Amino acid sequence: MQRIQLTEDLSFSRIIHGLWRLSDWKMSNEDVVKLIEDCLEAGISTFDHADIYGNYTCEKKFGDALALKPELRKRMEIVTKCGIKLVSDNRPEHCIKSYDTSKEHILASVQQSLENFQTDYIDVLLIHRPDPYMDPAQVADAFTQLKSEGKVRHFGVSNFKRSQFKMLQSYLDFPLVTNQIELSAYNLENFEDGTLDLCQEARIAPMAWSPLAGGAIFSAEDEKAKRLRDTLEKIAGDIGATEIDEVLYAWLLSHPANIMPIVGSGKMNRIESAIKALDLTLTRDQWFDILQVAMGREIA
Repeated sequence: MQRIQLTEDLSFSRIIHGLWRLSDWKMSNEDVVKLIEDCLEAGISTFDHADIYGNYTCEKKFGDALALKPELRKRMEIVTKCGIKLVSDNRPEHCIKSYDTSKEHILASVQQSLENFQTDYIDVLLIHRPDPYMDPAQVADAFTQLKSEGKVRHFGVSNFKRSQFKMLQSYLDFPLVTNQIELSAYNLENFEDGTLDLCQEARIAPMAWSPLAGGAIFSAEDEKAKRLRDTLEKIAGDIGATEIDEVLYAWLLSHPANIMPIVGSGKMNRIESAIKALDLTLTRDQWFDILQVAMGREIA
């Protein structure tokens, strides 16, 4: 498995496993351990979480499983996110859905995540969404304290646009190591608005959530989805791919920004589709064919 070097002391597996739906998979702790082991055996060592996933349950479910084989912790990188507050029976103190990037909330969220995972450090902490009420000095203070205490090794953001990323970075004495953004052939927003350009400018590899557009390309009946399916099926035949999801992953993986797709499935055969894509090669013409079909027009 190819690895992406984010810092001198941190690298991610090129394919990342996402645990957003872990609670929906109805797995026992033993099942989760087996999935973790299968991912590690396949070379996937980076696992993506957020405090809110599964209505605040997924981190703990992962941690309870990991406690069955705690030696696996040293073989993985745990990424988690904070900053969104949901109204939930699991957080009765929350009275309104909001964002909270105050120092107090970040510190409390990390402490809870550490307890959930039953670990003493998180590899990368991300701010989950841009907060319109953000005080970047407080975020910087929280990050600096967590780093000095050894509770978090590195920091990044999620869903930040160019100006938001640069604003927060200006308050920090160390680099943000990634931006987790939505990237797929179906959703081109971050290709078009400068967000991916900023990642390349800052020399950071982005994590791509929803690389298959939440399954829309397979099931949606809009014209864009239909056009994409037809083109992807043709290219799949041309490059020896078995399924069109392999082509979708290959489209992202071939981009020079070192995009790291997040695969949010509990089924190993779906995860293996992303792994297979690492061995597929798209020509520049094929890459632009997919782009222009998604755009619905030729490039200007």
